[in-house]
Amino acid sequence: MTDRTPDTAPARDIRAAYILGLLRGIPFLLVIVPFGLLFGVSAAESGLPLSQIMGFSILVIAGAAQFTALQMMNDNAPMIAVLATSLAVNLRMAMYSASLAPHVGRAPTWKKALLAYFMADQPYAVAHEDYEANPARPLGGKLAIFFGAATPICGSWYVATLAGAVLGQAIPPEFALDFAVPITFLAIVAPLMRSLPHLVAAGVSVAGTLALSFVPNGMGLLIAALAAMAAGAQTETWLARRRARQS
Repeated sequence: MTDRTPDTAPARDIRAAYILGLLRGIPFLLVIVPFGLLFGVSAAESGLPLSQIMGFSILVIAGAAQFTALQMMNDNAPMIAVLATSLAVNLRMAMYSASLAPHVGRAPTWKKALLAYFMADQPYAVAHEDYEANPARPLGGKLAIFFGAATPICGSWYVATLAGAVLGQAIPPEFALDFAVPITFLAIVAPLMRSLPHLVAAGVSVAGTLALSFVPNGMGLLIAALAAMAAGAQTETWLARRRARQS
């Protein structure tokens, strides 16, 4: 599949698309802000200096991977295990990129580099939904939708991390900021569970993570993630063969 939509769009349409993405991204602040606060607090309590805490959030912009790495570092896991597990957690970004490529693949290299940097669950969800609903939107508009959604989400992630790291001790424990972690992923993942391969992969990941919780250094999560991807791919292959036989 290739992107056959026009590359150019009037400036007013690009502004309108950016504002639309911005407005669609703002509701995610309800979970992004406490999520970022929680990471800042956790990282500060782990003894990381402010420069390293902010380096985490500015360079990575991936809450799940950051929490995974932080927990494994606290457990004194080998650095290779920390990196491998964090990369496994973020493998979904490669799938996000692949699904957006038909829509924005003809963008200049520097813009695709910015897309890669700001790629996160929430901007992807906003952009993907709009691209599917409006496939004829010009390339400029599609880029504006993505960057519009990324503006409040990524910006608030930086600020919330800083606030959590600096003011974390002043946040009352009864605020229970950790609620943001499961809610964020439920909001992103649940609408995507539309096919059998998705359900199989999700089921295997949950079962595998629970069954391998005893594995040290968080390696059980890595094993469960790989098993889930394999199960989902195998299910997709089985369905394709079944459809081929029936046709």
